[in-house]
Amino acid sequence: MIHSVFHAIGVFFHHLAAVEWKWLAIGILCHLCKLAAVSRAWQNIIRAAYPDRPVRWRQMFGSYVAGTGVNALIPARGGDVVRLFLAKRRIEGSTYTTLVSTSLLQTLFDMLVATCFIVWAVTQHVLPGLDALRSPSLPALDYSWAFRHPVAGLILFGLLLLFGTALVAWIAERVEQFTAKVAQGFAAFHDRSYYLRRVVFWQLADWTLRLVTVFFFLRAFGIPATLRNALLVQVSQSLATIFPVSPAGIGTEQALLLYIFRNVTSKSMALSFSVGMRVTLIIVNAVVGFTAILLMTGTLRIRRAAEADRAGGEPARADVSDGR
Repeated sequence: MIHSVFHAIGVFFHHLAAVEWKWLAIGILCHLCKLAAVSRAWQNIIRAAYPDRPVRWRQMFGSYVAGTGVNALIPARGGDVVRLFLAKRRIEGSTYTTLVSTSLLQTLFDMLVATCFIVWAVTQHVLPGLDALRSPSLPALDYSWAFRHPVAGLILFGLLLLFGTALVAWIAERVEQFTAKVAQGFAAFHDRSYYLRRVVFWQLADWTLRLVTVFFFLRAFGIPATLRNALLVQVSQSLATIFPVSPAGIGTEQALLLYIFRNVTSKSMALSFSVGMRVTLIIVNAVVGFTAILLMTGTLRIRRAAEADRAGGEPARADVSDGR
């Protein structure tokens, strides 16, 4: 996989001169707006869970982009831990159980939309079948080995399922009022009017901006910028997110997009676009995310800040803002 990724990066730099920078800049701006929209949805979910406490948007935006920045560089969703840690520091009396539940509520809607896109892609017959996934011609696909070794894949899946079940049981046994705290995280969903106006609205804006971002990146790299092609790219990104083995799912997304775009553009152009867009967004997410971490904690060493919190200390930090 690593060899394939470096090859794709080389192809990207080979096509760099052909990139239209104005469309790339607009795409980056749309991506930043997307981060603002999704953080606003999360803020409103948390605000419903803690109606008697101030939940400021800029602080939630800082927490969210910090997690996104870490996820851009570290696989297995390590940034989600950072996001929850920073949010908990900013909301007095909050608990990780409730904050995890707010993220789960947000994710459920995203899963619904992503599933609709994937079902649409299946009806278009653009996704690789099992034969293609087993093929060594897709070496960059992070989870293709599971299809070539189904027994080992099933054993691993079973172990992960057992581990997840044991973890949930352990949490349920040890966290006081676990059920109540989980229900608190879903408080926004109980008020359907609030949920539709304050959460779903911003999540729909998030998904719309995702497609608009892809549209302008397609234009920047000289690939036909159509709604169908933008949807195909989004499908590949959603599938890569399901298996976050590599940082930002870059290997998985590259392999899927090469297959999906096989009748849209040349292999070299698809490689240039897939890696070019992903590398650009990794850089943007990392810069914005680690800037937010620095502003919110006064250091880039999150572990040190966490240890200071556990010890009852207060590490030097600067508020992102107190704006609502």
